Amino acid sequence: MRIVVDLSRCEGYAQCAFLAPDAFRMHGEEALMYDPNPDDARRDQVLRAAAACPVQAILVDQLEGRDVPVEASKS
Repeated sequence: MRIVVDLSRCEGYAQCAFLAPDAFRMHGEEALMYDPNPDDARRDQVLRAAAACPVQAILVDQLEGRDVPVEASKS
């Protein structure tokens, strides 16, 4: 799984950090840091976090070929 976050769109609501703390974390009050290749065991958490993003800044790409890329706006 690969994550891409549009940091120019991210407004620091931190919903992703709350729902998937192993993949996303806030640095200070507004700067998001994230693991671009989280462990596949975190798939459900990461997908929920992407879906919860209020500004739809998170793109999750399923590299295994099982799924189509999921954008938070399509959840």
